[in-house]
Amino acid sequence: MTKKLYIYGGVVPEEILAVPSISSVIPMASVNKSQIPSKSVSMSLSDDDGVQRRKGDYHSNLWDDDFIQSLSTPYGALCYRERAERLVEEVKEIFNSVTVTPFNDLIQGLLMVDSVERLGIDRHFKNEIKSVLDYIYSYWNEKGIGCGRESGVIDLNSTALGFRTLRLHGYPVSSDVLKVFKDPNGQFASSASNHTEGEIRGVLNLFRASLVAFPGEKVMEEAEIFCTTYLKEALKTGSISNDSISREIEYVLEYRWLTNFPRLEARNYIEVFGNDTNQSLETRTKNEKLSELAKLEFNIFHSLQQKELKQISRWWKDSGFSELKFTRHRHVEFYTLASCIATEPKHSAFRLGFAKLCYLGIVLDDIYDTFGTMDELELFTAAIKRWDPSATDCLPQYMKGVYMVFYNCVNEMATEAEKTQGRDTLSYARNTWEAVFDAFLEEAKWISSGYIPTFEEYLENGKVSFGYRAATLQPILTLDVPLPLHILREIDFPSRLNDLASSILRLRGDVCGYKAERSRGEEASSISCYMKDNRGATEEDALNHIDSMIAEKIKELNWEFLKPESNVPIPSKKHAFDILRAFYHLYKYRDGFSIANNETKNLVLRTVLEPLPF
Repeated sequence: MTKKLYIYGGVVPEEILAVPSISSVIPMASVNKSQIPSKSVSMSLSDDDGVQRRKGDYHSNLWDDDFIQSLSTPYGALCYRERAERLVEEVKEIFNSVTVTPFNDLIQGLLMVDSVERLGIDRHFKNEIKSVLDYIYSYWNEKGIGCGRESGVIDLNSTALGFRTLRLHGYPVSSDVLKVFKDPNGQFASSASNHTEGEIRGVLNLFRASLVAFPGEKVMEEAEIFCTTYLKEALKTGSISNDSISREIEYVLEYRWLTNFPRLEARNYIEVFGNDTNQSLETRTKNEKLSELAKLEFNIFHSLQQKELKQISRWWKDSGFSELKFTRHRHVEFYTLASCIATEPKHSAFRLGFAKLCYLGIVLDDIYDTFGTMDELELFTAAIKRWDPSATDCLPQYMKGVYMVFYNCVNEMATEAEKTQGRDTLSYARNTWEAVFDAFLEEAKWISSGYIPTFEEYLENGKVSFGYRAATLQPILTLDVPLPLHILREIDFPSRLNDLASSILRLRGDVCGYKAERSRGEEASSISCYMKDNRGATEEDALNHIDSMIAEKIKELNWEFLKPESNVPIPSKKHAFDILRAFYHLYKYRDGFSIANNETKNLVLRTVLEPLPF
């Protein structure tokens, strides 16, 4: 019988590949069929092939393929889509009526835009959102806005929400507008004790606005400090009577801006939206429609996620990866990240391709960091540069299948990209990956020799070896967003956006993982390199310095993403930016790539596996 390798839901006959699959070159081992996540494996040395090899202390796969294949949902049925389509039209009618009343038209328009975006249904209302924001901007001035075009009183909630929303959509708005709300002493002020619901909402939106800061905006830093203290105190004293507002504040304080990507925010906001009992009949009716549409959209997409996740899991198993015992099996987790940032159903190629490339990237990272010998790694790097199945002839058995799955995945992604971009991008992608493998190899040499480079030398190499560029390039080329070369170079290397994102992720990854890496014999990290460059500096000094670097680079990144009148529209940059946010999210508490059985597992459950109850 002809063996087959599964790629993108299709199959490639093995005789075309002319090399064995992973499972045919690695001894078969028993596979755990339990739906209960398996326990962590201990660090050990393997000499099955007569070679001593290091292995990381990674827990095994949490998501058994039998469990994934057993998933089911009713929300793929036509009746749910038809109901959602009717609700979309009804919500469009609501949009058309929000700017009627002159005393609250501005805040009502902003609340509609903010609601549909946070509920995850904004893709249906792009034209309506632009019309509302153009209307808001026509009344915008350096002192802010009131609730309505004729309200006559500048309002914190309207101004803060307006500033944030307009900035996120690329309108040129200055943060100086927030200075209006300082007292004569130059401090943001509030009532001493009795926090009204209106004031709390105003401070909450001021906090949300402060997180989208650009470099040099001191008022944004001051607003963030004030709002953080105010909101934490309001939660602590129990002065918030509305439970929905309390939960909303807790969520925003926890996830802030950079780690709060679309589907996660939608799941959490849907659960608190519209629960305020003090609503007018008109507001309640509007919110009920928005809430029903958001839940339907969430669950309809959930049905698509199940289908795609089954493809990913079957690809992982049938390609033989389940037999690799030395690596981190995070294919489900990477698919989760992809589907949290690319939430339009039509972007299936992005989600599947991103999940496969990132999973392959982590397998290859583990080969270069721990499992492979220097001779093997040099052979593999050379084989990658040949880009030919015959290059596997010189590789050790365990590398042959990995090479071919990677080879086919990159080629398949290039084929998908040609459909949307109208040009061949394979050589561009190959050059990107070759740079990653060169950086992998350089780090492997450092590990082998115990060499600790300078901080600058380490970061220059580490920005490449993290793999952000490689993980981003091919997936974004599959989107229905034209990315001609002059635009692509403003997103990809050598753009400032790419450099900042790669730097942030490398530095944050080191902060979360340097101790575990050091225990495996990987001495070089931004922490150790900083301490080498600065004699007498402690680990705490190094961590404080790196945290400061990250904070400043995030502000620069915000500017590169959102700067007004850019040659590159924000929608063209959005998925590249959101990939950074997804990776950064996994570093919020710990190295969520290596330790995926805590917060990362919860992310999978809440955004992919569990539908919303109606």
